[in-house]
Amino acid sequence: MTGCPDIQSNPFYIAHGDLVFQSFARLTGKPLLTSVPDKEVISVIDQAPFALVSHGTDDDPIFNYGNQIALALFEMEWEDFTVLPSRKSAEPLHLDERKRLLKEVSDKGFIDNYSGVRISSKGRRFLISDAIVWNLIDLDGNIHGQAAMFHDWQFL
Repeated sequence: MTGCPDIQSNPFYIAHGDLVFQSFARLTGKPLLTSVPDKEVISVIDQAPFALVSHGTDDDPIFNYGNQIALALFEMEWEDFTVLPSRKSAEPLHLDERKRLLKEVSDKGFIDNYSGVRISSKGRRFLISDAIVWNLIDLDGNIHGQAAMFHDWQFL
């Protein structure tokens, strides 16, 4: 799988990495990663040993980021992943649960210990466990979307 070709020099992704990193710490009280130099946040997140995805605030949110593990799990290239409505990452029968989850995250700021079934572009189903999903909130309180990270998954 290939990632964003210019992630280290793209101003949006440099800022997005900081937003992901800082929002996580503010909302959960824990660091997403430890000891990461400011200018390297997005590069470290991209190569992190966990899956991380995010989407914007549209009515039907589109993924705007997936790290290397996420792209591999979803069996997608960057160009295809970043035009995918995030709802399409779940099987249709799980969409109501996903909608409930996203509302809970919007209301509370984050949730941890989320589990659910996702589906890759090739139809492979996998269960994610103990996922943390959080709002991407800047220092002024503006919401830019949501992100999710998880270490645990199992193909079904």
